[in-house]
Amino acid sequence: MNAARERAIVLFQQKRHDLAEKELRQLLAAEPHDAHAHALLALCMAHQNKLDEAIAEARQAVHLAPDFDFAHYAMARVLCDQDKETDAEAAIQEAIRLEPNGADNFALLAGIRYDLRRWEEALAAADQGLAADPEHVSCTNLRAMVLVKLGRRPEAKASLGTALSKDPDNATTHANQGWALLHDGEAHAAMEHFREALRLNPQQEWARQGILEALKARNIIYRWMLLYFLWMSRLSSRAQWGVIIGGYVAYRLLGGITKTNPELAPLLMPLMGLYLIFVILSWTAAPLFDLILRLDRFGRYALSREQIVASNWVGGCLLGGILMAGVGFLTHIYQFILGGIACAAMMLPVAGTFSCTHKRGRKVLTCYTLALAVAGLLGMVLALAGIPAAAHCGMLFLLGFFGFGWVANTYSMKD
Repeated sequence: MNAARERAIVLFQQKRHDLAEKELRQLLAAEPHDAHAHALLALCMAHQNKLDEAIAEARQAVHLAPDFDFAHYAMARVLCDQDKETDAEAAIQEAIRLEPNGADNFALLAGIRYDLRRWEEALAAADQGLAADPEHVSCTNLRAMVLVKLGRRPEAKASLGTALSKDPDNATTHANQGWALLHDGEAHAAMEHFREALRLNPQQEWARQGILEALKARNIIYRWMLLYFLWMSRLSSRAQWGVIIGGYVAYRLLGGITKTNPELAPLLMPLMGLYLIFVILSWTAAPLFDLILRLDRFGRYALSREQIVASNWVGGCLLGGILMAGVGFLTHIYQFILGGIACAAMMLPVAGTFSCTHKRGRKVLTCYTLALAVAGLLGMVLALAGIPAAAHCGMLFLLGFFGFGWVANTYSMKD
């Protein structure tokens, strides 16, 4: 049975998770109490997005061998995939208690803390992993990623440079070096590392995302938005909320000043307009520039299916809004103009929904966006029919539209 386990491990390392699953199931048919096989099967199922089966296998592994650190490691990995980072942290802490010199365990702990934006604690975990194994690739990469978030980018690039000199064919290290360069605004240099990462591993998602950002950063507008996105990503959730609320409060204050001091309106109104444009772009810049990137002979192949779908929907909202408003202006039917504005406004919730990677958040925002679309469409139909209830639908749409950002930000900060 050791040979079957070895075959499964090799297949798992080759990312052939379906074949590894078959080997493990054959092994478990003969040895149903093999905790290591249950734990490895849990990871295989998680990689195939079969999370219910994965958690069942992980629980079985822990039940059979509560003193086996790899069983708790598998449990932590599966819980991470279920967006249960707090429970995952407790599981990996138990694995570390059982095996305090396991660099893989510290790497996973660093990754969990990284996702929770607890940068200093993530750095400490990565350093503990490197103390156990100075050559550990995952700990080295996570350490560099955290250093970037902490603003210690020269140190991060130096660490990654050392890692690359030891292992120049590591795709993840190249991708992380590219992201470190992007944070410094060096899109061209970043592109070289992302390309090398994809050459070494065409399935490297971290590098694919990076090369897309580098391509879009050739546009000066997106370049500035990208710097803002990367800056925000380095902040804690509390600090991010501070920036968002601070911007909103400042906007309201400027609005109040223009009302009480009309002579300042020519100076303040342009600032308020720029703020609104900035807010709109903060939600729609990624899918809108993805839409533009589809005209690029190289960029179109770097886009994922979901990014193409998102750009289609956002572009459709914009085009539909323009056409509807155009019909309204030509026919002097104001309901079409309002409908066009509402249709174009739907770009924000549509873009926000696609940008949310939190599983439960994506479902909530999808329902929210569909409800907004129904309210807007129903309001326009009722308005065209001259039914007074249209005003209520319009008010519902406005309230929902302005509330969307707060709901979406709540989930985006959990990503």
